[in-house]
Amino acid sequence: MSKKTRQQGVRGSRGPVPAKSKKNKQPNRPGQPDRPVFEPNAAGIDIGAREIFVAVPPERDPDPVRKCETFTGDLHQMAEWLVSCGITTAAMESTGVYWIPVYDVLEQHGIKPCLVNPRNMKNVPGKRTDFHECQWIQHLHSLGLLHSAFRPDGEVCAVRSLMRHRNDLVMMASEHIQHMQKALTQMNVQFQHVISDITGLTGLAILDAILAGERDAAVLAKLRDPRITADEETIRKSLEGTWRAEHILALKQRLSLYRSHRDLIDECDKEIEKLVAAFEPRVDPDEKPMPEDRKQKQRRRKKKSGSPDFDMRTEAYKLFGVDLTQIPGLMMLVFMLFSEVGRDMSRWPTAAHFVSWLGLCPDNDISGGKVLWRGARRTKNRAGALFRLAAHSLHRDPSPMGNYLRRMKAKLGPAAATTATAHKIAIVFYTMVKNQVEYDASLWAQRDQKREKRLEARLRKQAAQRGYKLVPVEAAA
Repeated sequence: MSKKTRQQGVRGSRGPVPAKSKKNKQPNRPGQPDRPVFEPNAAGIDIGAREIFVAVPPERDPDPVRKCETFTGDLHQMAEWLVSCGITTAAMESTGVYWIPVYDVLEQHGIKPCLVNPRNMKNVPGKRTDFHECQWIQHLHSLGLLHSAFRPDGEVCAVRSLMRHRNDLVMMASEHIQHMQKALTQMNVQFQHVISDITGLTGLAILDAILAGERDAAVLAKLRDPRITADEETIRKSLEGTWRAEHILALKQRLSLYRSHRDLIDECDKEIEKLVAAFEPRVDPDEKPMPEDRKQKQRRRKKKSGSPDFDMRTEAYKLFGVDLTQIPGLMMLVFMLFSEVGRDMSRWPTAAHFVSWLGLCPDNDISGGKVLWRGARRTKNRAGALFRLAAHSLHRDPSPMGNYLRRMKAKLGPAAATTATAHKIAIVFYTMVKNQVEYDASLWAQRDQKREKRLEARLRKQAAQRGYKLVPVEAAA
């Protein structure tokens, strides 16, 4: 056996097997029949926090597997080596956030990255050391067995990063509110149960007065805003408590942290507004005005504390070219969906592909002609979670979509009904953005008529099977 053969070793049916002569040598599969290669210029990368392993086809370099540190200069050297080896695409697993710098460096050098979900490879046999893992990824990628995960364009990714950071800040601010309520409860000050929001005008005014040293409940109750539902006497009774110094300190610090996070959220909103303004608008609201808001006739709701300060409806209309806020449930989620999926729906050939990627369609496991399992896939998709959140908010909505949710709850149960409604909202979203059509609520009336006809036909059939005949009320009278 030659030295080259000993270095290559033998790869068995379950993946690459290292040779015993020397470690970290390239395995080989002598005598194995040739397989079609769909990506001859493919590389495989095993991602780590401090080092990565890169594998190229054995004939491209005498040392086809190299270890690289994750410093920026080393990553650029790795990319230049891949270019010199004629590599045009490289596959890697999405390990935490460690893959992002590698992904960006590969794009800068003209190499197409292929980001792979590790879940899709967990059932693929192979050695699980870093040295062999990169070779196994390269082999699978060359055979066309790896499918790239969805990643939006760089501009959309910038908005997505800020939106996710903003959501984290909102969650942190909400935690400080909960700790403020905890401090008040420990002092038996119950006014957080009397007013709906202690971070509103009345709540902040009373908290500032308490921290300034005011302890008279009657004086504190006079800070009540006239729009508060509770009367002044009820608020006065709720502001009587035991003012302990340790809880006052906790209340003071939590209020300070809450206001700090609110300032950070406002800063994020300004930066997001700048990034969104840089996108080329698909429509000019002056030339093509927005459709009439279907919610204008309803009671005007107050602005939520977690919503951005700029006009989201107008900006979203310019971005997508259609008014997606008309879709029931998506009023406050349009920008978050833009940051997750972008506005290029050509990535998915049909709406069915889109909802399948979201994890909102049923799946099954069939073996031997028998259905072993049926249900929704367990996947963590942020965009799919947003559509589920939109569906969950429609429980009391008077729209046809809300009626559909309530009807499905009675038929399928809460969880399945939420998924079914989210599936329908996602199809409407995809159709509006891709075909550039506005939301048409009149289509629901046509569907309701067809559903009523099917229900009537089913009732007539059931009555006929039991020897009865359905007669309309008008005819019977």
